[in-house]
Amino acid sequence: MAGNERRPDRVAAAIREEVARVLSRDVQDPRISGAFVTVTACEVSRDLRTAKVFVSILGDDDAKARAHDGLTDLAPQLRGPIGRALRLRAAPEIFFKVDQSIAYAARIETLLAQIKPPAVDGDSADTSVETPDAGENDDSGD
Repeated sequence: MAGNERRPDRVAAAIREEVARVLSRDVQDPRISGAFVTVTACEVSRDLRTAKVFVSILGDDDAKARAHDGLTDLAPQLRGPIGRALRLRAAPEIFFKVDQSIAYAARIETLLAQIKPPAVDGDSADTSVETPDAGENDDSGD
């Protein structure tokens, strides 16, 4: 049954969208609204009983910790609205996990920028290298 293999992926995408919508519109918790929280991914177990929602939280370490605590406290309250919105028989238990991939990518980008030589403007591109004109160094005419 190839259709059942894809169902957890479809449910995960729908949960990700619904959690993002709820977080952007309906959450009044100052711990969560005080940080910039982005839902990056969702993984659902094959039996659709648990969902790991990956979030990226921007801000200082204290704001990140407060936002993660707020999300952890909010998770049980999201079960009902998500189950109703997605018309699932049994709403999955939601766990929030911090997605470090964006911070990791930014760190790599910073490191690459440090080792990369500075960019040269297009107008003065590589003027230190002298290129001989045609016939200037040609000894065949002597």
